[in-house]
Amino acid sequence: MTETDWLSLVIVLICLLLSAFFAGSETALTASSRASMMRLEKHGNKRAAIVNRMLAQRERLLGALLFGNNAVNIAASVLATDVLLTWFGHAGLLYATVTMTIIVVVFSEILPKTAAFSASDRIALAVARPMSWFVTLFGPLLIGIEALVRWLLMLMGMKVGDNHDILSAREELRGAVDLLHREGDVETLDRDMFGGVLDLRDLVVSDVMIHRTNMITLNADDSPEDLVNAVIASPVTRLPLWRDNPENIVGILHVKDLLRALHAVDGDAGKVDIAALMRPAWFVPDTRPVSEQLKAFRRRKTPFALVVDEYGEVEGLVTLEDILEEIVGDITDEHDPAIPGVRKQPDGSINVDGAVSVRDLNRVMEWNLPDEEATTIAGLVIHEARSIPEVGQSFTFHGFRFRVLRRERNRITALRIQPLPRKPAAKAS
Repeated sequence: MTETDWLSLVIVLICLLLSAFFAGSETALTASSRASMMRLEKHGNKRAAIVNRMLAQRERLLGALLFGNNAVNIAASVLATDVLLTWFGHAGLLYATVTMTIIVVVFSEILPKTAAFSASDRIALAVARPMSWFVTLFGPLLIGIEALVRWLLMLMGMKVGDNHDILSAREELRGAVDLLHREGDVETLDRDMFGGVLDLRDLVVSDVMIHRTNMITLNADDSPEDLVNAVIASPVTRLPLWRDNPENIVGILHVKDLLRALHAVDGDAGKVDIAALMRPAWFVPDTRPVSEQLKAFRRRKTPFALVVDEYGEVEGLVTLEDILEEIVGDITDEHDPAIPGVRKQPDGSINVDGAVSVRDLNRVMEWNLPDEEATTIAGLVIHEARSIPEVGQSFTFHGFRFRVLRRERNRITALRIQPLPRKPAAKAS
């Protein structure tokens, strides 16, 4: 074996190592977490900044990786073929083809890419600087190749960069959180909270409000003694007051204001001037997005508003707690039931008040009932049945059986919901 042969084999080895470097770099850089890199750059990691800069020019980076990888692979194959032809004659061509194919595929492709995929972020940071130098060194050549590729793609009717994502950014975030939850890295509570934050822009006030049929209101014309007793018996701290009819809300009574007034008159309820304690009611439209209402609560420094429809009629009320519950789930205290309006039965079914919202039920039971057409579970049954069912009627839809337990006039007040067993997937023939 001559010195030339030895030199050729050393160059082949170097080319194979470079091929492994380019292959591993390609997998690591493309599979690295953009979120992690952005966070690392924000905390001053210079290599993460280099990764982000190269990924911002993805086409040029991809061209550099493929150019470098193919160049060293071709060089290694040519030199190896030349050496083996010298040693074995014409048979050396077959030996070179088989040997280089196995070596390149196993040691320069599969092995580095597998390693890079299992630790993509760490390896991406490690190769950031040398890849940046390579992209800079061959920049003019890569720009020319990039322009040629764009021109060829335009001839085929494809426009580079004209990319339309199937999912919105929020849906991609939701999918990423669901994936991490399925892999065990994110707890159910954290997943639900993140989903609640993403849902705020899709919800309007009417989706989260307390309906007027469930509001606690007081007649402003009642005697002060009756009003004080009613306030003490109430589980809430702010109560709307009406006059002449329950639709005519004239003000809001705060428990703290009432207690201060009682203290000032030594507890004599008859001397309390309820009208003087009333605060102006704040009315908001039922179509206002929940995200905007949250900002409005912060601006006005009040957590309570009455909801009206397009005709100015009171539909219900919304509080800051109602919005926060869309993020963190039900907020309860020692006076609240564990799951308001939902009672689990021994047979696996549940009894549900008709006023329970579909979103709350999905959150509590981890179901996926649709909430686009109806806010409450009673509304969902009426929507699906296309009528107001009678007591005892049953319906099956969305994988559940719904049975009407109670009805008051035109309102369904109680239902029993039984999840149906899932049918086994049909086996492929």
